[in-house]
Amino acid sequence: MFRQFLHDGWSVRAVGDLGEAPDNVRGRDIPAAVPGCVHTDLLAAGLIEDPYLDRNESAVQWIGLSDWQYACTFDLDAALGGHERVELVCEGLDTVATVELNGQVVGSAANMHHPHRFDAAGALRGGGNELVVTFASAVRYAEQMRDRLGARPWSFEHPFNFIRKMACNFGWDWGPTLVTAGIWKPIYLLAWSGARIASVRPLVARADAERAVVRVHVDAARAGGGALDAIAELTGPDGRRFAGAATIADGQDSGILELTVPHPHLWWPHGQGDQPLYDLAVTLSPAGADRTLDAWTGRIGLRTVRLNTEPDEIGSQFTLEVNGRAVFCKGANWIPDDCFPTRIGPDRYRRRVRQARDANMNMLRVWGGGMYESDDFYDACDALGVMVWQDFLFACAAYPEEPPFDALVEAEARHQITRLSRHPSLVLWDGNNENIWFYFMRDWKTELAGTTWGGGFYFDLLPRLVAELDPTRPYWPGSPYSGSMDIDPIDDRHGNMHIWDVCNRKHHSAYREHRPRFASEFGKQGPPTFPTLARSIPPDQRRADSPAMLHHQKASSGQDIITTRLAEDFEIPGDFDDWAYLMQLNQARGVACGVEWLRALRPRCMGTLYWQLNDCWPVTSWAAIDGDGRPKPLWYATRRFYADRLLTIQPADDGLALVAVNDTLHEWRAEARVARITFDGRRLAEETFAFRAAPGEARRVAILAADLARPDDPHRQFIAADAGDGARAEWFFRPDKELDYPAPAPAGQVVRDGHVQILTIATDVLLRDVAVFPERLDAAAVVDDQLVTVWPGQSVSFKVDCGRELTAAELTCPPVFQCANRFGRRRG
Repeated sequence: MFRQFLHDGWSVRAVGDLGEAPDNVRGRDIPAAVPGCVHTDLLAAGLIEDPYLDRNESAVQWIGLSDWQYACTFDLDAALGGHERVELVCEGLDTVATVELNGQVVGSAANMHHPHRFDAAGALRGGGNELVVTFASAVRYAEQMRDRLGARPWSFEHPFNFIRKMACNFGWDWGPTLVTAGIWKPIYLLAWSGARIASVRPLVARADAERAVVRVHVDAARAGGGALDAIAELTGPDGRRFAGAATIADGQDSGILELTVPHPHLWWPHGQGDQPLYDLAVTLSPAGADRTLDAWTGRIGLRTVRLNTEPDEIGSQFTLEVNGRAVFCKGANWIPDDCFPTRIGPDRYRRRVRQARDANMNMLRVWGGGMYESDDFYDACDALGVMVWQDFLFACAAYPEEPPFDALVEAEARHQITRLSRHPSLVLWDGNNENIWFYFMRDWKTELAGTTWGGGFYFDLLPRLVAELDPTRPYWPGSPYSGSMDIDPIDDRHGNMHIWDVCNRKHHSAYREHRPRFASEFGKQGPPTFPTLARSIPPDQRRADSPAMLHHQKASSGQDIITTRLAEDFEIPGDFDDWAYLMQLNQARGVACGVEWLRALRPRCMGTLYWQLNDCWPVTSWAAIDGDGRPKPLWYATRRFYADRLLTIQPADDGLALVAVNDTLHEWRAEARVARITFDGRRLAEETFAFRAAPGEARRVAILAADLARPDDPHRQFIAADAGDGARAEWFFRPDKELDYPAPAPAGQVVRDGHVQILTIATDVLLRDVAVFPERLDAAAVVDDQLVTVWPGQSVSFKVDCGRELTAAELTCPPVFQCANRFGRRRG
C-alpha cells in the first residue's frame, strides 16, 4: 500500500457566472492551500479584507455565490505502479464538487461531512497529471434543491437545509455568513492490492472491575478473492497486551475479533475517576501469509454508558450512567471554533477542551448546526475526561427526506458512526437540534401538510444505523425532546429541555420557574474581551449601538434584549467600558443563577449544558470563551458554579434554603456558617449548620430562620454562607440599582513572583464582583480569576501573568478595575 499526498502546487479561480466578483479576482489564478478554503486563499493573496473585522463580512458575500475551480499538476510517483487498485481519496470536499483527472470526470460529491473515493487508475498517466476540482456555489445549489423538492421552513437567510454542509456557514444568531468552498481535508492517491481495511469499529460490550470485552469489527475492501486474516492487539496503560484474530472468508468483507481484558483500567469522566487509554492495532493479511496488506491504529477506552429514561414518580428520568454510576453532566454546547475549519489544529482543540475541563466541565455537546469535529477534538476529550454528546447534523429547519438527501444522509451517518465509535468520550448520539421542538412550536405539521421534514431520519434511519453500527451507545431523537411525540418536547417532567424564554423575555431569576430533567441549552449574551473587541471593532465604533458593534451582534433584536435584561438590575451606563463590564457581569450572573438552581434540583435534574462554550469569530454572544480564545468573565464564574462541591442559597416554598451539592466520590462533611451582614461588615445575625452530603447528593442543609432571611434594611445587607475550602454563597435582597453599595476604594499592593505579579486587595466593606482586566494594559496579559465578591474585612489576590511591570495604581483604577459597587443606587 502506498499514499501520494496531493497538497502542493494548487491554484484556485472563480469560474462560471462571476456575478459580483471583483475585477481583481476575475480571470486570475490564485495560489491555494490544500487543505484549505477559498476565503483563506483570498485572504492569503491579499484580495479580500479579513471578514472577521469591522463590517468586512458584508463585502465578501459574492464568494458564496460564485463557482470555484481548484487545479494542480503533479508527477506520478513510481511507487504507485504495480498495484491492483489506485484510488483518489478526498477526505473532505466542501461541498458540491466535480472531480476531473487529466480531463476525465472521475467522480462528484455533494456532502461535506464524509470522504469520497474515486477509481483513478484509468485516468492516470505516467509523468505529468492534472487534477481539477470544481465547486458549484453552495448557496445556488441549496436554492435549486429547494425549488426542486419544495420549500420547507428554515432559520436565517439561506436554505441550508437543502445541502449537506456545515449549516452555520450560512449565518446564525452568533455567526457570520461566510459560505465556504474548497478541499478542506487531505487529498491523496492510494494504491493497494489484495485488500485494504475499510473501517475498524472497536465496541466495548462489557466493562467492569472484573473484565472488559471489546468486539473489534473489521470491514475490508477487496481487489480480489481469497481469505484474509485480521489480527488485533490491545496494549494497556500498564503494558499488558491482549490479542485476538479472525479469518474473513473468501467472499466476505467483514469479521469480528473479540478481546477480553481481565481487571481492566476503566475510563471515567473528569471528576469521576481517571482516563486510561488502550492502544489498539489491527492488521490485515492474506490468510496464512506473513505479509501485511494494511494496518490501522487507534486509542480506545474501556467503559460502558447508558441513558436511563425509565419512568419515575415525576415522569421519566434523563440520567447518563457511566460504568453503572449516575453522572451529573456539567458542561456547555460546542460550535465550530472557526468559520474556516482548516485553521483549527490539534493544539487549538486541546487548548479549548482543556479550558472546558479547567472550568470543571465534564461534557460538551457538539451542536447539530456545525460539523463532526476532527479526531483531534475527540482525542482531546478522551484524554481529558470530557464526555461528548454528539448531534447528527440537523438544526433549526425542516429537512427533505427524498432523493438525493436520503442517500447522502445515510452515507454520512454510516461513516461518522463508524469513525467515532472508538472514542470513549462519546457517550450519546442525538438526532437533531430543535427540529422536533419547532415541529410543535411553529406548527410545522400544518405548514408542511404531509411533506417530509426529517422525522424519518430522527425516528427511523438514525436509530437503526446506531443500533447496527454502535449498539453500545444510547441514541436520543432530538434536543429538546420529551421521549414521545404525544408529549410537548419541552415538558419538564420528561427528557431534555431548552430554556430560552428566560434569556429572551425574563430576568434570569426566572430560571427558577423551570424544573427540567436535563437542561441541554440555556444562556445569556455578553460581549467579548477587550483585546478581541479592540482587534475587530475600530476605535471610533466602540459604542454599544455603533454600526460595527451591531454587525457583531447576530441575534435578532439581540442588543435590545440584552439591554432590557441589564436594565432589570442596573442603570444603563453611557460609558462603553462600563457597559462592556456590566454586560459581561450580567451574562455570568444569569448563567450562574440557572446552573446553581438546576444543580440544587438533583436528582430530578441530572445535567446542565449551557449555551455555549466557544465562538467562531469576534462577536457579542452566549459564549464563555470569545472568538480569539480568551476567557470571558463567564468562564471564571463557571469554575465556581461547576465546582464539585457547591454551596448555594435558593428560594423555597418555605423560605430561603441553603443547599450543598456534592459531585465528588466522597461524603462531604462540613459546617456552614451563615450570617446576615451589612455592607460595612456588621454581623446582624448568624448561625452554623453542620451537614453531611453523600456522593452525588444535593442536600438541603437548612431553611434559613427569619433573623437570617429577613433584612431590616434590604438595601444595605446581604447573606453570606461559608462551608470552607472555597464553598461560599451570597444572597442579595434587591437588584444592584437599588443597593446602597459602599464606594469602592480598593487598597492594592503588587508583588512579583517570578513572571507572575500578584495584586492583593484588602477591604473593610463589601466589594461585589470584583474584576481586574490587565489586558487593558497589555493585550497578552492573563489574570487567574474574575468576578470575585470580597466580604468586609477580607482580602483577595489576583495573579497576573504579564510581560511588563504593572503597578497597583494601574490595576485598581477603572476600566482596568471594575466592581458592581460602582453601579449601585448612590454611585454614578
